[in-house]
Formats: sequence, structure tokens, C-alpha cells
Amino acid sequence: MPSLTSRTPGPAGADAGEPAAAQSRPGRDPFFDNAKYLAIVLVAMGHSWEPLPGSGRLVETLYTFVYTFHMPVFIIIAGYFSRGLELSSDRVWRLVTSLAVPYAVFEVAYTLFERLTGSPEFPLSPLTPYWLLWFLPALFLWRLTTPFWLRVRWPVALALVIAAMGAVTSNVGEDLQFQRILQFLPYYVLGLCLRPEHFDLVRRRAVRLASVPVCLVALAVAYWAVPRSTTSWFFRRYGAEQLGSPAWTGAVVTPLLFGCALVLSACFLAWVPNRRLWMTALGAGTLYGYLLHGFFIKGAVKLGLYEVDVVSTPLGRVLVSAVAAAVVTALCSPPVRRVFRHVVEPRLDWARKPVPKS
Repeated sequence: MPSLTSRTPGPAGADAGEPAAAQSRPGRDPFFDNAKYLAIVLVAMGHSWEPLPGSGRLVETLYTFVYTFHMPVFIIIAGYFSRGLELSSDRVWRLVTSLAVPYAVFEVAYTLFERLTGSPEFPLSPLTPYWLLWFLPALFLWRLTTPFWLRVRWPVALALVIAAMGAVTSNVGEDLQFQRILQFLPYYVLGLCLRPEHFDLVRRRAVRLASVPVCLVALAVAYWAVPRSTTSWFFRRYGAEQLGSPAWTGAVVTPLLFGCALVLSACFLAWVPNRRLWMTALGAGTLYGYLLHGFFIKGAVKLGLYEVDVVSTPLGRVLVSAVAAAVVTALCSPPVRRVFRHVVEPRLDWARKPVPKS
């Protein structure tokens, strides 16, 4: 996802509402910042591949491979840094201002974007998150349930049962994309259960070397699976019947995807640099990259840039991937964070009642 006990914010909003104990720790762990930056690059590249015309089997293979683990890695690290969360009034206030408020702001912003770029009737629907915004209400609700997961026996097993129940049910509804909240829940709960020594294990040289053949096998399996299955399973947005499969397959696919995600997440983390690099500072701004890069992807689609002939060539697909990586890198940079800090990380002290003096 150096000292693993040093303070570092989680990915794409994982530090929002961070426990006070974690905030008070000195310094940042470059390992986790590096992991967050590399993961957000994969997220942006994956999103840039979605509109590719006739993407081809190779791109679909890479898409399947990346989508197996990039969001699980984000969510696991978010859970890891939520272990000390206490639902005090200060914590709940920070959760609201750092997750609920940015969610509302960007729902309005993306709605206005759609209306101004060719969809004047695009509805403002706060309970139906726009594309990538589902992660903010999901993290908000997961964090509210943290005290329960820290107290219950066998939390990961219970979370997997809940996720499987969601996968076999097709009438969960679209409110807050609750199906995703249920199906991604085990990764957050797993993060709550992890300790520094678990991350030390995946950073061993033996794991790094073993990850190479594992990833090659995973790519081969993904290449085989592309024409035989749908990548919609990896979105966790639908029940099995909605994907054209019997309901019971949801109970089978859920733990299968969980196991695959854990293996590939470990392979990914095994290659994350431990030392401070140029990318380390960018890891602190992944929430900005996550929330803002959607404007560029959707904007490119609306401008017809994906219809340019070169985009359909192998070189064009490489170019699209490189541009997506460059854009999200820029969006994570300190200058962009300074400009958008008040909407992405609002303090809102003015809206809070003063603490009564004892």
C-alpha cells in the first residue's frame, strides 16, 4: 500500500476522517504514498481505456487484469488507516466535511459539466452517484461501521458473507450504488484487520520475485477469460442475475474475486518502492486526481477525441494511456491541490458550533 507506523493518509480519500491518533504521528511513510500514486495512475489509465473504440483483446486483457486489484488496493489501505477510528463528535464532523461535503460539491459540478457539454437534461440525483463518485459515500458508510468490525468475531468472513448476499440479490437498488458498498466491503474490513507486519511480508524480496510469474499467469488467464466473461463483475455494481448468470453464481464469484484481488494486490505492493521518490509527494494528492480526472476523460469523449483515427491503432492506445497517466499526475501535484483545496478538503470551521467551555 521505512516505518509502517508513521502517519500517512489513505488513497483517494482514505485519509478523510482519519483517526486522531493517526494524524498525530510524525512524518509520512513513503511506501504508502508511492502505492497510492501508482494505484491512481492505474485507475486513470483504466478509465481512459473504457471509451476506446474496438479496444481489442489485448486492451481488454490489461483492463481485466488492472480492474482485478486497483480498487481493492485503495480500499484495503483505507481500512488499514481506519483501525483507530472512534466515532466521537470530532471524527463524525471530519467525516462529513471530508467525504459528504466533497461528494455533494462534485455531484453538482459533474451535473453542470454534463448539462453544459451536450446533455442539458442531465439530472441532479444525489442518491445516484455520478460515475466515479460512488467511492465517497461508500467510504463514509464503511467508516461509520468501523467500531462494529473492530469488535465482531471473524470480521472478514462476515463481510464476505454480506458481499456474497449482495451479489446474489438483484433488487438492492441504485441508491448510493449500494451494491458496490456491499461487494467491496470485505476489502475495507480486511484493511482494518491488517497490521504492519502483514505489509512487511509482501515487501520481502522473495514475494517480489514470486509476483512476476504470478502476474504472467494472471495475464494469461485474463486473456483467456476476455471472450468468455464480462468485465462487469469487477465493477461490483450488479447482482449475478443482472449480469446474465444464475443468482447462486454470485456466492461463488465473490470469494473467487476476493482471492484473486488479494493475490494481485500483494504482487502490486511487492513492487512499490519503499524509499522517498519523486512520486511520493504526489501520493498525498490522490483524492484530487481521483475526483478531477473524470472531467478530462468525459471531456475527451464529448470532444470526439476518441474518434480520431490514430486512437484505434496500437500506438494510439499507448498514447491514450500515457496521456491519462500524465493528466492524473498533474492533478495530484501541489499547485492543483492548492487551487482546489477548499472544495476537496473543506474545513468549514465557520459552520461548527463552538465547544462549550466547562
